[in-house]
Amino acid sequence: MTADALSGLHLLLTYQCNYECDHCFAWGSPSQSGTMTVETIEHILAEAEALGTIEWIYFEGGESFLYYPILQSGIRKAKERGFKAGIVTNAYWATADADAMEWLQPLAGLVDDLSISSDAYHGSDKGLNQPAIARRAAQQLGIPVDFISIDESAVLYRGRAAELLAPGVEAKDWKQFSECPWEDLRHPGRVHVDPFGHLHVCQGISIGNMLEHPLTEIMASYDADAHPIVGPLLAGGPAEIVRRYDLSHEEGYADHCHLCYEARRALRQRFPDVLTPDQMYGVNF
Repeated sequence: MTADALSGLHLLLTYQCNYECDHCFAWGSPSQSGTMTVETIEHILAEAEALGTIEWIYFEGGESFLYYPILQSGIRKAKERGFKAGIVTNAYWATADADAMEWLQPLAGLVDDLSISSDAYHGSDKGLNQPAIARRAAQQLGIPVDFISIDESAVLYRGRAAELLAPGVEAKDWKQFSECPWEDLRHPGRVHVDPFGHLHVCQGISIGNMLEHPLTEIMASYDADAHPIVGPLLAGGPAEIVRRYDLSHEEGYADHCHLCYEARRALRQRFPDVLTPDQMYGVNF
Protein backbone atom coordinates (compact mmCIF):
# COMPACT_ATOMS: atom_id res chain seq x y z
CA MET A 1 0.00 0.00 0.00
CA THR A 2 1.01 3.64 -0.28
CA ALA A 3 1.59 5.52 2.95
CA ASP A 4 0.00 8.77 1.74
CA ALA A 5 -2.74 8.61 4.39
CA LEU A 6 -0.36 8.12 7.31
CA SER A 7 0.12 11.52 8.93
CA GLY A 8 0.37 10.69 12.63
CA LEU A 9 2.90 8.58 14.52
CA HIS A 10 2.10 8.08 18.20
CA LEU A 11 5.00 6.98 20.39
CA LEU A 12 4.07 4.90 23.42
CA LEU A 13 6.98 6.30 25.39
CA THR A 14 6.36 3.85 28.20
CA TYR A 15 3.84 1.20 29.19
CA GLN A 16 4.27 2.26 32.81
CA CYS A 17 1.67 4.49 34.45
CA ASN A 18 1.18 5.84 37.96
CA TYR A 19 -2.53 5.01 37.64
CA GLU A 20 -4.24 1.71 36.86
CA CYS A 21 -7.45 2.77 35.13
CA ASP A 22 -10.19 0.21 34.60
CA HIS A 23 -10.69 1.18 30.96
CA CYS A 24 -7.02 1.25 29.87
CA PHE A 25 -6.40 -0.54 26.56
CA ALA A 26 -2.66 -0.83 27.30
CA TRP A 27 -3.04 -2.25 30.82
CA GLY A 28 -1.03 0.73 32.12
CA SER A 29 0.06 0.42 35.74
CA PRO A 30 3.03 1.11 38.03
CA SER A 31 4.18 -2.48 37.52
CA GLN A 32 4.21 -2.38 33.71
CA SER A 33 7.56 -2.51 31.89
CA GLY A 34 8.88 -1.16 28.61
CA THR A 35 10.22 2.38 28.11
CA MET A 36 11.82 4.02 25.07
CA THR A 37 15.42 5.18 25.12
CA VAL A 38 16.66 8.39 23.52
CA GLU A 39 18.36 6.27 20.87
CA THR A 40 15.09 4.50 20.05
CA ILE A 41 13.25 7.81 19.75
CA GLU A 42 15.92 9.20 17.43
CA HIS A 43 15.64 6.11 15.24
CA ILE A 44 11.83 6.35 15.08
CA LEU A 45 11.93 10.06 14.22
CA ALA A 46 14.46 9.46 11.45
CA GLU A 47 12.22 6.74 10.03
CA ALA A 48 9.19 9.03 10.24
CA GLU A 49 11.07 11.77 8.39
CA ALA A 50 12.18 9.33 5.68
CA LEU A 51 8.58 8.25 5.09
CA GLY A 52 7.73 11.80 4.12
CA THR A 53 4.03 11.87 5.08
CA ILE A 54 4.16 12.17 8.88
CA GLU A 55 3.05 15.55 10.22
CA TRP A 56 2.36 14.84 13.88
CA ILE A 57 4.42 13.05 16.51
CA TYR A 58 2.63 12.31 19.77
CA PHE A 59 4.18 11.09 23.01
CA GLU A 60 1.86 9.01 25.17
CA GLY A 61 1.87 5.96 27.37
CA GLY A 62 1.31 4.70 29.95
CA GLU A 63 2.14 8.09 31.37
CA SER A 64 4.75 9.97 29.36
CA PHE A 65 5.66 12.46 32.13
CA LEU A 66 7.04 9.63 34.28
CA TYR A 67 10.16 9.83 32.10
CA TYR A 68 10.25 13.58 31.84
CA PRO A 69 13.87 14.07 30.65
CA ILE A 70 13.31 11.54 27.86
CA LEU A 71 10.00 13.19 26.98
CA GLN A 72 11.65 16.62 26.79
CA SER A 73 14.42 15.28 24.59
CA GLY A 74 11.94 13.57 22.29
CA ILE A 75 9.83 16.69 21.90
CA ARG A 76 12.89 18.80 21.05
CA LYS A 77 14.15 16.27 18.52
CA ALA A 78 10.72 16.00 16.89
CA LYS A 79 10.51 19.77 16.50
CA GLU A 80 14.05 19.93 15.10
CA ARG A 81 12.92 17.59 12.33
CA GLY A 82 9.94 19.80 11.53
CA PHE A 83 7.15 17.74 13.06
CA LYS A 84 4.23 19.05 15.07
CA ALA A 85 4.49 17.60 18.57
CA GLY A 86 1.79 16.52 20.98
CA ILE A 87 1.63 14.93 24.42
CA VAL A 88 -1.07 12.88 26.13
CA THR A 89 -0.95 12.94 29.94
CA ASN A 90 -3.09 12.36 33.02
CA ALA A 91 -1.58 15.50 34.66
CA TYR A 92 -0.60 13.71 37.87
CA TRP A 93 2.24 16.24 38.10
CA ALA A 94 -0.05 19.28 38.36
CA THR A 95 -0.30 19.33 42.15
CA ALA A 96 -0.34 23.15 42.37
CA ASP A 97 -0.35 26.05 39.92
CA ALA A 98 3.29 26.93 40.53
CA ASP A 99 4.36 23.31 40.22
CA ALA A 100 2.47 22.84 36.95
CA MET A 101 4.19 25.93 35.57
CA GLU A 102 7.58 24.41 36.45
CA TRP A 103 6.71 21.18 34.63
CA LEU A 104 5.40 22.90 31.51
CA GLN A 105 7.72 25.90 31.17
CA PRO A 106 10.47 23.91 29.37
CA LEU A 107 7.88 22.68 26.85
CA ALA A 108 6.42 26.10 26.01
CA GLY A 109 6.91 26.95 22.37
CA LEU A 110 7.59 23.29 21.53
CA VAL A 111 4.33 21.47 22.22
CA ASP A 112 1.56 21.99 19.66
CA ASP A 113 -1.07 20.01 21.57
CA LEU A 114 -1.32 18.98 25.21
CA SER A 115 -4.13 16.44 25.61
CA ILE A 116 -5.11 15.85 29.23
CA SER A 117 -7.10 12.80 30.28
CA SER A 118 -9.88 13.98 32.57
CA ASP A 119 -12.77 11.68 33.43
CA ALA A 120 -14.12 9.39 36.13
CA TYR A 121 -11.74 6.59 35.15
CA HIS A 122 -8.56 8.57 35.77
CA GLY A 123 -7.30 8.99 39.29
CA SER A 124 -6.52 12.29 40.98
CA ASP A 125 -4.99 13.19 44.30
CA LYS A 126 -7.65 13.73 46.94
CA GLY A 127 -8.96 17.26 46.94
CA LEU A 128 -7.18 18.29 43.73
CA ASN A 129 -8.38 18.82 40.19
CA GLN A 130 -5.04 18.20 38.52
CA PRO A 131 -6.33 18.35 34.91
CA ALA A 132 -7.77 21.83 35.60
CA ILE A 133 -4.52 22.98 37.20
CA ALA A 134 -2.54 21.67 34.23
CA ARG A 135 -4.86 23.40 31.78
CA ARG A 136 -4.50 26.74 33.54
CA ALA A 137 -0.73 26.50 33.43
CA ALA A 138 -0.73 25.49 29.76
CA GLN A 139 -3.00 28.39 28.85
CA GLN A 140 -0.76 30.85 30.67
CA LEU A 141 2.24 29.51 28.75
CA GLY A 142 0.47 29.56 25.39
CA ILE A 143 0.48 25.78 24.99
CA PRO A 144 -2.60 24.53 23.07
CA VAL A 145 -4.49 22.30 25.49
CA ASP A 146 -7.60 20.17 25.53
CA PHE A 147 -9.24 17.44 27.61
CA ILE A 148 -9.79 13.81 26.64
CA SER A 149 -12.90 12.71 28.50
CA ILE A 150 -14.35 9.20 28.29
CA ASP A 151 -17.70 8.52 29.89
CA GLU A 152 -19.28 5.11 30.30
CA SER A 153 -20.97 5.29 26.90
CA ALA A 154 -17.63 5.86 25.15
CA VAL A 155 -15.65 3.00 26.69
CA LEU A 156 -14.21 0.48 24.23
CA TYR A 157 -14.08 -2.91 25.90
CA ARG A 158 -10.54 -3.99 25.12
CA GLY A 159 -7.49 -4.33 27.32
CA ARG A 160 -8.28 -4.03 31.02
CA ALA A 161 -11.83 -2.92 30.21
CA ALA A 162 -12.54 -6.32 28.65
CA GLU A 163 -11.77 -7.98 31.96
CA LEU A 164 -13.05 -5.48 34.50
CA LEU A 165 -15.88 -3.53 32.85
CA ALA A 166 -17.34 -5.76 30.15
CA PRO A 167 -18.96 -8.21 32.61
CA GLY A 168 -21.18 -5.38 33.86
CA VAL A 169 -22.47 -4.46 30.39
CA GLU A 170 -25.42 -6.02 28.58
CA ALA A 171 -24.04 -8.59 26.12
CA LYS A 172 -25.04 -8.43 22.46
CA ASP A 173 -25.16 -11.25 19.91
CA TRP A 174 -21.60 -11.89 18.73
CA LYS A 175 -22.72 -12.31 15.11
CA GLN A 176 -23.74 -8.65 14.86
CA PHE A 177 -20.13 -7.46 15.22
CA SER A 178 -19.45 -7.63 11.50
CA GLU A 179 -17.15 -4.64 11.04
CA CYS A 180 -14.47 -2.62 12.79
CA PRO A 181 -16.21 0.73 13.37
CA TRP A 182 -13.28 2.57 14.94
CA GLU A 183 -10.14 2.18 12.81
CA ASP A 184 -9.33 2.72 9.15
CA LEU A 185 -7.38 -0.50 8.89
CA ARG A 186 -6.85 -0.34 5.14
CA HIS A 187 -5.48 3.21 4.97
CA PRO A 188 -4.53 4.16 8.55
CA GLY A 189 -4.10 7.85 9.24
CA ARG A 190 -2.14 7.24 12.41
CA VAL A 191 -0.37 4.30 14.01
CA HIS A 192 1.29 3.67 17.36
CA VAL A 193 4.84 2.48 17.94
CA ASP A 194 5.83 1.03 21.31
CA PRO A 195 9.16 0.77 23.17
CA PHE A 196 9.88 -2.59 21.51
CA GLY A 197 9.37 -1.22 18.00
CA HIS A 198 5.99 -2.85 17.35
CA LEU A 199 3.90 -0.77 14.96
CA HIS A 200 0.25 -1.03 16.01
CA VAL A 201 -2.50 -0.41 13.46
CA CYS A 202 -4.77 -0.91 16.46
CA GLN A 203 -3.46 -1.52 19.96
CA GLY A 204 -2.15 -5.08 20.13
CA ILE A 205 -2.26 -5.66 16.35
CA SER A 206 1.22 -5.24 14.89
CA ILE A 207 1.97 -4.69 11.21
CA GLY A 208 5.75 -4.75 11.63
CA ASN A 209 8.65 -3.77 13.86
CA MET A 210 10.38 -0.44 13.34
CA LEU A 211 13.51 -1.62 15.14
CA GLU A 212 13.87 -4.47 12.66
CA HIS A 213 12.63 -2.97 9.39
CA PRO A 214 12.42 0.57 7.95
CA LEU A 215 9.07 2.27 8.29
CA THR A 216 9.01 2.89 4.53
CA GLU A 217 9.38 -0.87 3.97
CA ILE A 218 6.70 -1.77 6.52
CA MET A 219 4.15 0.59 4.99
CA ALA A 220 5.01 -0.35 1.39
CA SER A 221 4.58 -4.04 2.12
CA TYR A 222 1.47 -3.72 4.28
CA ASP A 223 -1.29 -5.75 2.64
CA ALA A 224 -4.35 -5.28 4.83
CA ASP A 225 -6.34 -8.08 3.20
CA ALA A 226 -3.51 -10.60 3.62
CA HIS A 227 -2.83 -9.70 7.25
CA PRO A 228 -4.00 -12.60 9.48
CA ILE A 229 -6.03 -10.33 11.77
CA VAL A 230 -6.71 -7.20 9.74
CA GLY A 231 -7.86 -9.26 6.76
CA PRO A 232 -10.72 -10.95 8.63
CA LEU A 233 -11.65 -7.67 10.32
CA LEU A 234 -12.04 -6.01 6.92
CA ALA A 235 -13.96 -8.98 5.54
CA GLY A 236 -16.48 -9.26 8.34
CA GLY A 237 -15.34 -7.65 11.57
CA PRO A 238 -14.51 -9.47 14.81
CA ALA A 239 -17.18 -12.08 14.04
CA GLU A 240 -15.20 -13.08 10.95
CA ILE A 241 -12.08 -13.71 13.05
CA VAL A 242 -14.12 -16.16 15.11
CA ARG A 243 -15.47 -17.88 11.99
CA ARG A 244 -12.22 -17.99 10.04
CA TYR A 245 -10.23 -19.55 12.85
CA ASP A 246 -13.11 -21.61 14.27
CA LEU A 247 -12.73 -20.12 17.73
CA SER A 248 -14.83 -21.08 20.71
CA HIS A 249 -16.85 -18.11 21.91
CA GLU A 250 -19.59 -16.81 24.16
CA GLU A 251 -22.96 -15.99 22.68
CA GLY A 252 -22.69 -12.34 23.58
CA TYR A 253 -20.10 -9.58 24.05
CA ALA A 254 -20.15 -5.99 25.25
CA ASP A 255 -19.12 -4.47 21.90
CA HIS A 256 -17.01 -4.98 18.77
CA CYS A 257 -13.75 -4.40 20.65
CA HIS A 258 -14.64 -6.92 23.34
CA LEU A 259 -15.17 -9.74 20.83
CA CYS A 260 -12.08 -8.70 18.84
CA TYR A 261 -9.91 -8.58 21.94
CA GLU A 262 -11.01 -11.97 23.23
CA ALA A 263 -10.57 -13.55 19.78
CA ARG A 264 -7.07 -12.10 19.53
CA ARG A 265 -6.15 -13.38 22.97
CA ALA A 266 -7.14 -16.86 21.82
CA LEU A 267 -4.90 -16.54 18.74
CA ARG A 268 -1.74 -15.15 20.34
CA GLN A 269 0.19 -18.41 20.24
CA ARG A 270 -0.69 -18.85 16.58
CA PHE A 271 0.35 -15.31 15.60
CA PRO A 272 2.93 -14.23 18.22
CA ASP A 273 4.60 -11.60 16.01
CA VAL A 274 1.28 -9.98 15.17
CA LEU A 275 -0.64 -10.12 18.46
CA THR A 276 2.01 -8.51 20.58
CA PRO A 277 3.46 -7.51 23.01
CA ASP A 278 2.43 -9.12 26.30
CA GLN A 279 1.86 -5.65 27.76
CA MET A 280 -1.15 -5.12 25.48
CA TYR A 281 -2.72 -8.34 26.73
CA GLY A 282 -2.20 -8.01 30.47
CA VAL A 283 0.48 -10.69 30.66
CA ASN A 284 3.41 -10.87 33.09
CA PHE A 285 2.78 -7.97 35.41
